[in-house]
Amino acid sequence: MSSSDFADILTPLASGVRLTVRAKPGLSRARAIKAVDIGDGKRAVEVSVSADAREGKANKALVERLAEECGVSKKQVSIVSGETARFKIVDISGEPQHLMQALKILLSRAE
Repeated sequence: MSSSDFADILTPLASGVRLTVRAKPGLSRARAIKAVDIGDGKRAVEVSVSADAREGKANKALVERLAEECGVSKKQVSIVSGETARFKIVDISGEPQHLMQALKILLSRAE
């Protein structure tokens, strides 16, 4: 898999980028953000956080982690759908080309 192969999980938008995310809450430590197979030929960006999936703590940690990794503010990261599910759609606002490149580099490091 090369860094150009992330079109199925990274979608450029006019105001940023959209990700398909599989959240992994409650781990003893955060692991590298990576692309993972989720079945039926589909993939997602796996984001692990140490926060529990209670009272929105894991969602808050996920937003913070993605913001930090992408070099944007927390206000620029929003969970569009799947707030209470393991699989989420997340939008990151900003310059689409810059965000796509940053995320491709991040995902390539974990391959």
